[in-house]
Amino acid sequence: QVQLVESGGGLVQPGGSLRLSCAVSGTFFSVNAMAWYRQAPGDERELVADIGSGGNTNYAESVKGRFTISRNNAKNTVYLQMSSLKPEDTATYYCNVNILTLVGRLYRDYWGQGTQVTVSS
Repeated sequence: QVQLVESGGGLVQPGGSLRLSCAVSGTFFSVNAMAWYRQAPGDERELVADIGSGGNTNYAESVKGRFTISRNNAKNTVYLQMSSLKPEDTATYYCNVNILTLVGRLYRDYWGQGTQVTVSS
């Protein structure tokens, strides 16, 4: 069983900062790519940032220069440092990891439970 636990969401004023964390636990061979998505009510879930096993990163245009994705492979944890937050960043944020399973040696995606980020005065 593989489990993803997210933390770090909350209420913040415009211009403020938050740091999200997502820790992977359970039985698996290795973690490949890791990513953060977000979804506001009525909207499609969108990719915010991703990071490969070697540290290569990609960002949505709307967050470039403000958000930073990073990972700690020893802890199987991915982070999203968010700064200069705007009201339009308000959403539920979900982590996603691509895992190589022990049984069958297959790559599969897993999702976190989501953490709410609200940016408001």
